[in-house]
Amino acid sequence: MLTRVAPPGRAGSGRRAPEGPARPSRGRFAALLAVLAVVLVLASWPAPASADQVRGSQRQVLRTLDVDDAWRVTRGAGVLVAVLDSGVDPRHHDLRGSVLTGPDLTRGANPRGVAPRRLHGTYMASLIAGHGHGPGRADGVIGVAPAARVLSVRVILEDDEPGFQAFNSQARFENVVARGIRYAVDRGAKVINLSISKDRPTSKERAAIRYAVAKGVVLVAAAGNEGAGRRDGPYSYPASIPGVISVGAADRGLHKASFSNRNSMVLLAAPGVNVFGAGPGDQYWVGRGTSQATALVSGVAALIKSRYPSMSPALVAQALTGGVARKPPRGYDPGVGFGVVNAARALAEAARLARHRHTAAGPGVQDADLPVPAGAVATAAPLPPIRVVRRDTGMVTLYGTVALVAAAGAAAGLAAMVLLVRSPVRGRRGGRARRTRRDVREARGPVAAGADVASKYVA
Repeated sequence: MLTRVAPPGRAGSGRRAPEGPARPSRGRFAALLAVLAVVLVLASWPAPASADQVRGSQRQVLRTLDVDDAWRVTRGAGVLVAVLDSGVDPRHHDLRGSVLTGPDLTRGANPRGVAPRRLHGTYMASLIAGHGHGPGRADGVIGVAPAARVLSVRVILEDDEPGFQAFNSQARFENVVARGIRYAVDRGAKVINLSISKDRPTSKERAAIRYAVAKGVVLVAAAGNEGAGRRDGPYSYPASIPGVISVGAADRGLHKASFSNRNSMVLLAAPGVNVFGAGPGDQYWVGRGTSQATALVSGVAALIKSRYPSMSPALVAQALTGGVARKPPRGYDPGVGFGVVNAARALAEAARLARHRHTAAGPGVQDADLPVPAGAVATAAPLPPIRVVRRDTGMVTLYGTVALVAAAGAAAGLAAMVLLVRSPVRGRRGGRARRTRRDVREARGPVAAGADVASKYVA
């Protein structure tokens, strides 16, 4: 739900969206309902906004991410980041020249002649790759990877668009996110930002994510915003699909934001409160949500892929978690994962990983959905046996990918896997914390064959 802030001195007004994910209705098709993973507030800037008002308002977030040190290494040049969202305004002066506009996969939902809203998508794109404007680009919003480019793929409608109901009730729109992921991969995106979430994935979305990871593409998704007042928030998708980096939101004190979901798939966190970004028509917005946190992490992932283009998604995730600025006391916490992202430290960790091992990614990687050629299996060198080095009866989450790489004259299988062992979370009385029944049900995996339905996007 978007709420416009009134000019200074007057009270703002607006409706609140109902909290929590909606369940598919029995007896009829459960439509894809896309609600953006963010709460936005339009800032009432005097026209025009000055550099101090916008860039100055970003200062705390930029300091938290340590972008100045990171930019001494790279600013994201050569990386295309796909923003699968409500669309991006390519004419905003902080994004002009950096946006490639892909297909509108929601076409036909809005009445003919109605232009897309593009608020949420523009906001996310500016946090990733905004480059500012004016002398020295000192005015406006600057993103984490200001030299990166953005590929906009419209896969959702905002809730105030007239086609919102049609989009959420017609089967033809059910797998637009899966189609968008495949489109982005095939057009050369190295990072895909998914600032959206829902409570159950479709099999086509899972397959699209496998396809992306097999091609060396990093996927970053919002953990969701249903965590207020809950000890354990729901598992949101696509963030909870293996291979996707799940991002929670941190408050100004770098603790879990009250609304951010808390579950064992959260890999790390980023600032998600009072984050300033761009909106269509050269506007500026401020808001909170795991959407913003996700976009900031996507920007850091873009920096890593710019400096180390062949680094696999699993190792990018390891660099992100190994380079966090503030680790939880016990090493891992389901609210903020392994800690709050730090761009400079993540790049340093990526440099360490790049020195010690070869990573596989890029167009030569075999599609994970296709069978392995017989010759590749016959000629591949045997892999070492898997050895269990530690058993943890607590909470264990696997982030892993398997990529098959074609080499000159021979094919070999290369498995890149990062096993993140997370210590048990204990309650106040010393007992182990338990997931709710709902959380356990949502974490079981893909919907059974014949019941492949999408559920409401929330957060």
